[in-house]
Amino acid sequence: MESEDTKKIQGMKTDLNLLLECLKYQIDNPFLQKEALVTIHSICQQNSNAVVYFREIGGLMFVKNLGKSSEHSMVKEAALYTLGTIAEQNVYCQQTLCTSELFEDLILFLSNNDSNTNLKRVSVYVILVLVSNNRTGQTLVRETGCIKVLLQLFRILLSKYELNLSDKNVFDSYQLWSSVCSTLCVCVNNPQNDENQMLCCSLFPHANDWLINCVKPEIIRPICSFIGLTLANNTYVQKYFISVGGLDVLSQVLVQLESDSHKTLSSAKLAVVVIKTVDACIADNPTFGEVLAKYHIVSKLLALLLHESLDSEEKFSIILTLGHCTEACEENQYEFFKNCGLPLMIQTLTESQNEELNKAATFVLYNCKKITEKLSLSLREYSFDENEAEKLEDINMKEKNIEEYWKKAKEILQRIEQLEAEGNEEKIQREKYKDVSSVNINTQNTWKHLHADSSGGGLKVEDEKDKSQSRKLQSFKSQGVMSKACTNDDQMKTLLKSANPVNACYRKSEQNETLWKANSTRSQNFHEGTTSGKSCFVSQSSDCVFKHPNPIVKNRRQHLPVGDPFTLCSDIINKEVINFLSADSCSKMFKYRCSGCIAVGKSLNSRNFSKLLHSCLYQCDRHKVIVEAEDRYKSELRKSLICNKKILLTPRRRQLSKEPTTAPGGIIMEPFGKTVSLR
Repeated sequence: MESEDTKKIQGMKTDLNLLLECLKYQIDNPFLQKEALVTIHSICQQNSNAVVYFREIGGLMFVKNLGKSSEHSMVKEAALYTLGTIAEQNVYCQQTLCTSELFEDLILFLSNNDSNTNLKRVSVYVILVLVSNNRTGQTLVRETGCIKVLLQLFRILLSKYELNLSDKNVFDSYQLWSSVCSTLCVCVNNPQNDENQMLCCSLFPHANDWLINCVKPEIIRPICSFIGLTLANNTYVQKYFISVGGLDVLSQVLVQLESDSHKTLSSAKLAVVVIKTVDACIADNPTFGEVLAKYHIVSKLLALLLHESLDSEEKFSIILTLGHCTEACEENQYEFFKNCGLPLMIQTLTESQNEELNKAATFVLYNCKKITEKLSLSLREYSFDENEAEKLEDINMKEKNIEEYWKKAKEILQRIEQLEAEGNEEKIQREKYKDVSSVNINTQNTWKHLHADSSGGGLKVEDEKDKSQSRKLQSFKSQGVMSKACTNDDQMKTLLKSANPVNACYRKSEQNETLWKANSTRSQNFHEGTTSGKSCFVSQSSDCVFKHPNPIVKNRRQHLPVGDPFTLCSDIINKEVINFLSADSCSKMFKYRCSGCIAVGKSLNSRNFSKLLHSCLYQCDRHKVIVEAEDRYKSELRKSLICNKKILLTPRRRQLSKEPTTAPGGIIMEPFGKTVSLR
């Protein structure tokens, strides 16, 4: 692998040496020189090591001198283009070429009327490469007077406002003018150069004329880029731009583009370019926003913000400009309120996941907060009409509108807080449900234990049940369950007297309807726990032992549609409560809710009674023991039958005598036909 790389490098060096020799010895053949320069350009563009080697062998300086001394235009163009490519690829080559001598040669090419458009374009390209990210190049382009030549080209290249790019000559002139704009942008920025900005601001009146007379993307984009970079972070240049009417011109262009954006998407994109230029002008001087108020720019920005074709970066530029417009201009703040900007900013802040976009929206909201303190004083200073009575009426109406906007904003904030509160309540209810579930399990185990001892316990068990019920009630209250159903003893007595205890709980739960709807799935399980607790109260009043819920009711409840769980189970639990509160004879009959206990007195036998007990889902302890014993007996019986069963492969012989007979020779005859030899 290393040998292949070495071969490629060696081949590249050989090619460059041969091409350089061709340039030296083919001076009388401009076509071969042009081909050699194009090949050198291609090699250096693909391989950075080739640039270093070509400089080391003296090729860089030779091409520079060739571009200056050659009499053929095609050779000059190819040489300058090769120099620009090499300087763009290697910083050291850029510094080597960045000399006042080269800038002076480039000035001659640009100033000479005999130079064609392509030679001038290549010369501008070399200036752009030498100045880009190079403060030394920015200084030389100013000291040599090269920047003045560029400014003159900016003025004279396009003489007609009707730009017909289908014409080849016009198109070539436009390409050169666009290159000059890009080069001027590099001269004033990256890094920022205040002195070059001061020189370039002389083009503002000419740029304003083009913006007014030719609203086309081919003109607006390069001019707005030039204006924006020339204005950036330079207060003096910003003031000069406003003094020559530049901000008014940009506002007029923006109004026109916003109007056209409803028809064409490209107008919305182009409007964002103008907005960025406006923001560069007012960012360091927020008071300049008063100029924008005359053209109602804030309303135009809000309208563009709703445009669906814009991406998040473009919306960020719009919102940032809104922030600078409303930072120090109360009239723009009022227009922001008037056009429902506050709800739009809040919506952007809540829905967007872009951190920069959220910061810009917060900046706008902070600016609008200031107007609440000064609104009563500042609105009286505005003169909207000539009649004072009409002024006061307008001010009152505007104050009412602003109050309505603030109310809308507060409603939105309240909704957000309500959603957060519901989320917190949902977490709390989930924790409560876990605690209540554990309490219900412990309660069921305790009542099962008491039920098993009820036959021998007598009154003591009843006392223990009362104490256990009171303890469980305290446990339920501590978890927040009984606080919604029964809060005092009077309510408990009322619950015992009513035939439907669920209705009482349902009337109380209407106050928490929203919470029950939000957590419909959990509320069904939660309701089962509270219903089992209330069944304890009913059983206590009728001197009955706690019983498991009826399986039929549970199965029927599962097939009901999911709606309000209290209403769905109301009729079923009514019947169960009536059965609990019936006569003593009925209560004794249904005491254990077991099929074996209920069927006492009917015609039963060992077969149908066993089936009856096995079909019962909820058995009392006595019948449960019987069923388990029967199952164990049947399983042992099956095992014994399987173990005792024998498979005989030979037929069995019947013997007359049960005793084995001994044959001569000491052979014993077995009853099943086997013989054993005695030795």
